[in-house]
Amino acid sequence: MTEMPLSAEAYLEGLFEPDAELERVQEGIRENGMPEISIAPGYGRLLTMLTRLVRAEQVLEIGALGGYSGICLARGLSAGGKLVSLELKQEYADLAHKHLREAGLGDKVEYRIGEALDSLEALSAEGRRFDLFFIDADKGNYLNYLEWAIKLARPGALILGDNLLMRGKTTDPEQSGNAVTKMRQFNESIARDPRLEGVLLPAYDGLAIARVRG
Repeated sequence: MTEMPLSAEAYLEGLFEPDAELERVQEGIRENGMPEISIAPGYGRLLTMLTRLVRAEQVLEIGALGGYSGICLARGLSAGGKLVSLELKQEYADLAHKHLREAGLGDKVEYRIGEALDSLEALSAEGRRFDLFFIDADKGNYLNYLEWAIKLARPGALILGDNLLMRGKTTDPEQSGNAVTKMRQFNESIARDPRLEGVLLPAYDGLAIARVRG
């Protein structure tokens, strides 16, 4: 029987050694009945690399889930750097923090619980500014999160957003729901907003990377 060829993603992922810490996070997410929607491993490695490349001292994550992306971001922080993670649900933040502590990164993260837009307003009032943002939360608010990221960005900061393709919904002309519409607008903003220098990666479920000009 002829074997089916691997997908491009599966082939490339197979070149890397398994990451035991991140596999434990995925197990914890499954055991707690949480959605298994963490960022793809390849993009997780990219998060770490980009965080290191910009020498990020302050990173903001919108959507903690079980801590998979939080570990990837915290690994790339500069010495003394901090990750601020916004999460709607206390139980998700608690599990994420547990996983970061087990990875030896618990002291690098601060969790804020509740509606992300409220937390973003509070961070602005506190005068907080960030070197890198990772957006992976409710898709209907991606445009709002992008505007807040630009507002809270230090010059040259990076903004990353996951799930641009929404498992095929974004490219399906039959789909017209609010979340899909907002995601299309988000993608257009990454490509065309004069405040940004952006790129859209199509692998996995899509990833946006934008640099804030200035």
